[in-house]
This record gives sequence, structure tokens and C-alpha cells, in this order.
Amino acid sequence: MGKSTTLVRKGTASRTASRARRHLRVRKKVQGTAARPRLVVTRSAKHMVAQIVDDTQSRTLVSASTMDASIRTAEGKKSEKSKQVGELLAQRAKDAGITAVVFDRGGYRYQGRIAALADGARSAGLEF
Repeated sequence: MGKSTTLVRKGTASRTASRARRHLRVRKKVQGTAARPRLVVTRSAKHMVAQIVDDTQSRTLVSASTMDASIRTAEGKKSEKSKQVGELLAQRAKDAGITAVVFDRGGYRYQGRIAALADGARSAGLEF
């Protein structure tokens, strides 16, 4: 066997490890309570998932994603679908009696689909 053709620099981390580190930095400051639960965003290449979590009880109170039937069949770009996820999540939160949350961007930059989801939730009446 010869030498490997792929070079990995010492000290470089993978993209997911870097995001996980950033998420831990955010989580040190952001805590969800019963009065003001945490809105968690998870992004993949194709889908968006958003959950409202009460960290004191370790329970998911409300969730919405692009895999929901109403959004999956909708036409549009991924950022438009992300905005729809935010609106759907805010509607479900209102039905559950939740009006205010703290936003956990999950280590992702606040731009693109993450910002679209937050704007959709705000426009539907969720405060954060």
C-alpha cells in the first residue's frame, strides 16, 4: 500500500464538528424555560426542522418541518419553504399557548433559510 492521496491538516476540524462547537457556545447562553421555551432549528441540505423545547422538562412542545404534508407538496425554493415552516410552527405554538420563545440557531449563521424561518415565525406572531 502506498501513501494516501488525501491530506488532512493537523488541527483542522470537520464542518459538522465546527458547527457542533458553535452550537455549544450558543447553548451556554440560551436556555428554554416553561415561560419562554427554546426554538431549535436543524438544517440539512434538503430539509428544515424546527422544534420548541422546554429544557426544564426536556420535552418537545411543538414541532414543524419541511417534511410535513402541507409544506412538502408546496412549490418554491428552500428558503420559501423555510418561511412556511416558521409560520406553521408559530401557528402550532399559538394553539399550544406559547407566545414567546428564545431562538437557538443551532450553530448555523443567521442568514438564508435560518433567517427565513425566523422571519416566518415572527410574522405569524411568535415573539423572540
